[in-house]
Amino acid sequence: MCDIDEEVVNFGKSHLLVNKEAFYDPRLELIINDARAELERREETYDVIIGDLADPIEGGPCYQLYTKSFYELIVKPKLNPAGIFVTQAGPAGIFSHTEVFSCIFNTLKQVFKYVVPYSAHIPSYADTWGWIMASDSPFTLSADEFDMRIKQRIEGENRYLDGKTFSSSSTLCKAVEQ
Repeated sequence: MCDIDEEVVNFGKSHLLVNKEAFYDPRLELIINDARAELERREETYDVIIGDLADPIEGGPCYQLYTKSFYELIVKPKLNPAGIFVTQAGPAGIFSHTEVFSCIFNTLKQVFKYVVPYSAHIPSYADTWGWIMASDSPFTLSADEFDMRIKQRIEGENRYLDGKTFSSSSTLCKAVEQ
């Protein structure tokens, strides 16, 4: 996990009870640094890179982490051959998707061979929220295979996510898909 803001990380450790244990998992390497600088500095490649950044508002702190050049020159070379890049992509509702969601999707399509948008309603945002997966390898996991992998990798049961839910989340309404 790489985050530029140590205060936010410390707040999460102290107050976000649902995720508190993750910060103490021995598999976690927590790095306080700029994500771009950290990716540029590191030699290793990854199976998955997840970008959970502020929206790319022009002049904002993360604007340059949503550009074609960032994806092409920084992110893609750090992925293993079948690696997946996932990013939050802002509001994805029928009236809000043009703010950033569609732009991020279209930018990633210029860099990766396979790009899959997905969304879910997030009550605290009072809107549908979007994420986008991108890879140069096809996404071929069936809902049943997805469920099997979850069962193999976690203890307990997810309250929300399963294979059918994930598959259905990539079905966008007509207006957003266009």
